[in-house]
Amino acid sequence: MKNSIIKITLSWLLFSFAVITVNAQDNAAKSATYIKFGFKGGVNFSNMYTENVDDNNVLTGLNAGIFVKLPISTNIAIQPELYYTTKGSEVIYNNAFASGTAKFRVNYVEMPVLLVVNVSEVFNFQIGPYVGYLLDGKVTNESTSPVFNFEDNIDPDEFNKIDAGVAAGVGVDFGNIGIGARYNYGLTKVGKERTYAGTSYTFPDGKNSVLSFYATYTIPIL
Repeated sequence: MKNSIIKITLSWLLFSFAVITVNAQDNAAKSATYIKFGFKGGVNFSNMYTENVDDNNVLTGLNAGIFVKLPISTNIAIQPELYYTTKGSEVIYNNAFASGTAKFRVNYVEMPVLLVVNVSEVFNFQIGPYVGYLLDGKVTNESTSPVFNFEDNIDPDEFNKIDAGVAAGVGVDFGNIGIGARYNYGLTKVGKERTYAGTSYTFPDGKNSVLSFYATYTIPIL
């Protein structure tokens, strides 16, 4: 009798474990095929580059917006996003006249359309194009010499209003909550070509480069 009870108990435990495992896998598969609406927000580390991107002149900013995840299969989805993001660069200087920090900040509404590939139930990577529209911006200078302190809003008409490029990143999802990191590589110059005293130049003569870290919250809608 004792052996029979042990066998029945073990059989029941194995059966229960198998049912739970199958249900968990089935729920994960179903969840991956839901259309999801999400919120996202985080911090940016931006710069402008001319040829090669470097770690100098990094400006800290933010990103916040919404997205929709449209599944193609259990492992692949298309994810359009719409968010507010800050870009630009920062220069720290120290010379014979003064020392301080100059910041050039430009603010965009940005829309990437990303291909999202789930390589596991929680880990994914994303890649795709993005396009941004310049809203406004500001130039500031904070110096040890008050004579050089200033703050001035930029005129968006004096800059390229469209910023376009390529975005790529990785994400980790824990149910409805996720975290991720993404790099945006700009392909268009921030400044327009200008002419002064018969000489043509572009200011700023650089393209946007942004590393973003963010958190997400998603809601299945269909």
